[in-house]
Amino acid sequence: MKDKIVKQVVDKYTSRSEVGIAKYGTTLENNNVDNYMNHLQQELMDATLYIEKIMYMNREITRLVKDT
Repeated sequence: MKDKIVKQVVDKYTSRSEVGIAKYGTTLENNNVDNYMNHLQQELMDATLYIEKIMYMNREITRLVKDT
């Protein structure tokens, strides 16, 4: 693959797929029982929490730099 960044993402997807197969015993393609909208909502809620944490950390770093 020519683009190293794309390869890194593809490798992460491959790894994530392997973890999912080991955890759930099936592939996403063959899994027809999960509520994907619910999963998506939960993942997006987690993402907003991670964003909030990063923003908090950035505010703290800025405050510490200004105080020095």
